[in-house]
Amino acid sequence: MANIVDIIKYEGDNSTFVWKHPCEDFNTTTQLIVHESQEAVFFMNGQALDLFGAGRYTLETQNIPLLRHFTNIPTGGKTPFHCEVYFVNKTEQLAIRWGTDSKIQYIEPTYKFPLAIGASGEMALSVEDSRMLLTKLVGTERDLGRDKLTTFFRAVLMTKVKTYIAQIMRKNAINIFEIDEQLETFSSEIHEKLINDFLEYGVRLNRFYVTTIVKPEGTIQYEKFKELHFRQYADIAEAKIQQQTELIHAQTEAQKVVIDSQAQATKRAQEGYTYQQERGFDVAQDAAKNEGSGQFTNMGIGLGMMAGVGGEIASMVGGAVNTAFNNVNTLPTNPSAPINAFCENCGAKLTPGSVFCDECGAKVSVPDHICRNCGYQFERPGKFCPKCGTKRGDDR
Repeated sequence: MANIVDIIKYEGDNSTFVWKHPCEDFNTTTQLIVHESQEAVFFMNGQALDLFGAGRYTLETQNIPLLRHFTNIPTGGKTPFHCEVYFVNKTEQLAIRWGTDSKIQYIEPTYKFPLAIGASGEMALSVEDSRMLLTKLVGTERDLGRDKLTTFFRAVLMTKVKTYIAQIMRKNAINIFEIDEQLETFSSEIHEKLINDFLEYGVRLNRFYVTTIVKPEGTIQYEKFKELHFRQYADIAEAKIQQQTELIHAQTEAQKVVIDSQAQATKRAQEGYTYQQERGFDVAQDAAKNEGSGQFTNMGIGLGMMAGVGGEIASMVGGAVNTAFNNVNTLPTNPSAPINAFCENCGAKLTPGSVFCDECGAKVSVPDHICRNCGYQFERPGKFCPKCGTKRGDDR
């Protein structure tokens, strides 16, 4: 028989879920020490009896009534008895690795071709029900560490994780080439589905992360569709770049037009003329091209254009054209009616330049005191008209 001890306490490390105390013989006066985040479970004959939380306990009859029921320990005194004590660490164990042992077969939802992928990640576990964990998983084992616990759940993980990943990818129509963007979705949905699978063994799945999806890199079919997928997005990107380039070019040209207009306006302001006056210069230049052509139709068009031109330029050009017409209409001819002349026979007003009266047909005679060219009334004798320079008395 083993030596009887007086103190029972946890002597394992923090990465262990369950640790069995090596001694199995105790006195009713033995001290039991349970640390924070721990529980101690008494076993006898393979049955879990009493459970102790954090604190210091003296193993007396009143503290372990179930033990007394099984062993008939008398009250008081120092009585030895035989049982087992398991310490359960209830702290959360982080960064426990997991991974699929084989590829997950599924039909890619976008391109409809079969794929085989793998997955791996981390999870965080803690003990939810100490009795359930001991009775369902530990049994006669002396301890239960992280690796051993993961091994117990390996079948659950390999079967259900692969099924859940395939279902989630099909339900959410996740593209294989965009799957890395969905790791958070995988993690949260798979975590929710696995919680009850772990609780059946008294273990709580606090966190579950899918950190890596192993794609079938190098396979002919996968590489073919990967090239097609990224070529599609490359074409879209090139089209956007071309569109942006054209837009920038159009904006640049518009800015040039604005700058040129502003520069032209500044020049007009500095040189003291307006846009209307500038257009008048252009019209005058066009009219000057018709000068001497002898085409009065063209000159008429020029006059019509001048009617719409305002300001000093219009007046200058219009006046020059009018003078040209007047000179043409009043060229020296045979004795004819001057401007503002009247018929000496019937008194009707004569048409300037006419030889005969429009009303009575009498021959026009120009008085000596009126210029036959411009109709100016002479105030004194002379040889030439002081207004237009026509020689007086010619061609009478």
